[in-house]
Amino acid sequence: MWNLLDGDGSFPSDARTAAPSQPDNVLPLFGTPEDDGLMGWQERALCAQTDPEAFFPEKGGSTREAKKVCTGCDVKAECLEYALENDERFGIWGGLSERERRKLKRRVV
Repeated sequence: MWNLLDGDGSFPSDARTAAPSQPDNVLPLFGTPEDDGLMGWQERALCAQTDPEAFFPEKGGSTREAKKVCTGCDVKAECLEYALENDERFGIWGGLSERERRKLKRRVV
């Protein structure tokens, strides 16, 4: 059984002192987007809730459906950054096709 009371019988939330900080080696159960780790953004991506086939169309296939999903995605920037850093050669990442990502890279470099 859980003991929710401190040794003196009061709830820990009743204490007027600041809560102790979390140790570095413990991951939070429910974190903030900034604390969600290296690939945590993928769990919040809208494409994770849709058909992955749309994001990897066959050569000459339409990218419209995937790009439409990307327009409303909260992690679009993280997705594009990942694709650029990891030189993703296939698929729609961050709302851009492989050709569009290459073009973007050339302009930046």
